[in-house]
Amino acid sequence: MRAPITIIIPTLNAAQSLPGCAASVFEGLSTGLIRELIVSDGGSSDATAEIAEELGATFLVGEASRGGQIGRAVEAAQSDWLLILHADTQLPAGWSEVVADHLSQSTPAYFKLGFDKGGAGAKLTAAWANLRSRLFNLPYGDQGLLIRRDMLAQVGGYRDIPLMEDVDLARRLPRMTGLPITARTSAARYVREGWLRRGTRNLVLLLRFLTGADPHVLAQAYRRSSRRS
Repeated sequence: MRAPITIIIPTLNAAQSLPGCAASVFEGLSTGLIRELIVSDGGSSDATAEIAEELGATFLVGEASRGGQIGRAVEAAQSDWLLILHADTQLPAGWSEVVADHLSQSTPAYFKLGFDKGGAGAKLTAAWANLRSRLFNLPYGDQGLLIRRDMLAQVGGYRDIPLMEDVDLARRLPRMTGLPITARTSAARYVREGWLRRGTRNLVLLLRFLTGADPHVLAQAYRRSSRRS
């Protein structure tokens, strides 16, 4: 029987983070879960392409829009299940056993969120993210998404938008399952910008998106704010 999962990682200048992300999922090779790794790039100017080649990944290149990048990878995927991860997210040892147990179900799933740095800001931000996921069925992309390819197609797939592609998709999905393990994502931007400032900005962006703001306009505002930080 062929391995059931395609790993999809959207990237843009991810040379620093991609090796760690890939290394964290490779236990799925030995357990027979992973069929292929697809790195879908948005035009990196660093060594992302070379690293993807060294990893044995299928490397796709297109316009830098995370929703579009993931959508292109979904079209190329050959497995029944997709595991979509951000390049700065890493899974813990033992993840493959938990995921394998979930494959008998049809529901999409996500991981609990944690950060690679400690402290009160990290704990509060992760706690809010995990509460938001449980109460409102709104996990973000840095928590990972495990979903059947046919279910993704049924709800219309990823829209080609540069921001909030994860929230947009989550609002079209049925109730998701929170898996009982924690994915660790990079805290670098929170540390650089400040936990409260970045958390508040993310919440404002979410509320603007949920009330109908154009994600392209939100992406421009996000980039401007990031440059000022």
